[in-house]
Amino acid sequence: MQVARDAVVVIHYTLKNDAGEVLDSSAGADPLAYIQGGGNIIPGLEEALEGKQAGDKFDVSIPAEKAYGVHDKSLIQQVPRRSFQTGTDVKAGMRFTAQTEHGPRQVVVTRVTGDMVSVDGNHPLAGQALHFAVELIEVRAASAEEMSHGHVHGPGGHHHD
Repeated sequence: MQVARDAVVVIHYTLKNDAGEVLDSSAGADPLAYIQGGGNIIPGLEEALEGKQAGDKFDVSIPAEKAYGVHDKSLIQQVPRRSFQTGTDVKAGMRFTAQTEHGPRQVVVTRVTGDMVSVDGNHPLAGQALHFAVELIEVRAASAEEMSHGHVHGPGGHHHD
């Protein structure tokens, strides 16, 4: 079976940046399992997997636009320190969930200057090309239950108790 919309896809992968540094890998762990076309992985990797089949191994470079997007300067904002929970000692590198007009968004504190805090709502990998080494382990039809839940059940997927 080939990778196509609504198929369960199980892969092992190693993700590197432009400098060749390993950012993430499934090596030594369970493979990643997802439903193709569900938006559960970055669009460029989903596109690269389309039409492949179990046993395929390949390398692919994904431009920022098809990964976590370009770095958006409008997502960097200055907010008053009082916007954070009372008693929180806000420091650079801390992560918070901000309530925005588009719903909750993860932000990272980049700088604290006096009573003002700089936060960045970009994904940490925004603006970066990503390089994957992929091994396609399994491709199968998703069950009706997996489709209704929107995720894979069993090894590498979500387990219900």
